[in-house]
Amino acid sequence: MKIGITCYPTYGGSGALATELGIALAARGHEVHFITYAQPFRLPSFLPRVYFHEVDVGRYPLFEYPPYDLALAVRMHEVVRDHQLDVLHCHYAIPHATSAWIARSMLREEGRDVKVVTTLHGTDITIVGQERSFFSITKFSIEKSHAVTAVSEYLRDETYRAFGCVGCQVEVIPNFIDPSLYDRSRHVFPIPADVTRGRKVIMHISNFRPVKRVRDIVRTFARIDRDVPSVLIMVGDGPERVEAEAEARELGVSEHVHFLGKIDTIAPLLAGAHLFLLTSDKESFGLSALEALATGVPVIGAHAGGLPEVVRHGETGFLFPVGDVESMAQAGIQLLADPVRWQAMSSAAAADARTRFSEAAIVAQYEALYERTVGTAPATAGPDTDGGVAPLPTLSVPS
Repeated sequence: MKIGITCYPTYGGSGALATELGIALAARGHEVHFITYAQPFRLPSFLPRVYFHEVDVGRYPLFEYPPYDLALAVRMHEVVRDHQLDVLHCHYAIPHATSAWIARSMLREEGRDVKVVTTLHGTDITIVGQERSFFSITKFSIEKSHAVTAVSEYLRDETYRAFGCVGCQVEVIPNFIDPSLYDRSRHVFPIPADVTRGRKVIMHISNFRPVKRVRDIVRTFARIDRDVPSVLIMVGDGPERVEAEAEARELGVSEHVHFLGKIDTIAPLLAGAHLFLLTSDKESFGLSALEALATGVPVIGAHAGGLPEVVRHGETGFLFPVGDVESMAQAGIQLLADPVRWQAMSSAAAADARTRFSEAAIVAQYEALYERTVGTAPATAGPDTDGGVAPLPTLSVPS
């Protein structure tokens, strides 16, 4: 099968998942074409059956903000036409699914067609899509997709609640990990010993957006460090990094907090960690938490969004109400102070992640979805008046 994948190529869970999915599909014999404005951050320079098509956004004095969504639609149209793609898989409803609908309309005018699959990852539904300026186009783009998936039950239910979506049925296909990549025994921890100085290693990985509450990460660490000498490794970058650095200085722990910036290969770093912190107030899934668990790193975080579907409280980590820094810190202190308990939870975390979220099982679900979508007629009575897909029957919306 020939599959086009469009995602945000920058640091974040959606881009990581989309890229890893494309790589896994290519390894299974499919032809994969990434269509976006930059090479995805986890995509190597060359892989068999993997192609990258850059979206060129022209700069014209007429446009204060260049119309990326239109440039993307044109590039999608070109790639589908020139490479005979079967599916356009869009990660995020807007602008990607919107652009795919435009590209498909252009193709149908030429007697061609392509199926559109949209995967919802989080902020496209929980934040951006619910803003007044984007609500209608987000709902439209979801309903015009041939198939829609969400990375968690939480996100599926939030999609129904927020948008109604009378023309979509959302299938839950979670994020996944490659068990061999996150095998702790394969890696050598790259942080020099003179940095850790025998202290416990606590880690956080994110794009440092406000939703991640990175100040709470630093506060939790500072409280743990008082009882269990530790270092905090902060991986990633974003708008809240300056705030996190300021918090570390204010709490007097900056000497033991290390900001590494954006790093593509995180498995070796996780292999040396003892705890992973994720204190977000909205987390549609928590891919970084899953990667930590798969490496045998217990996760302590906020009971929010889809994270409880990933972390089993008391078995593979601990989850507390958003902002409850003291409880998070106390759980971390107790776990780090008890090597036997830590080892048991580390083993349980790795086993659970590999059982429930293995690459082989999840990628097979996407393959089956593509086959159903391409191999059957779209769920529609036929083309509607504007050349799009007619709505599906009304679905019951979960309360």
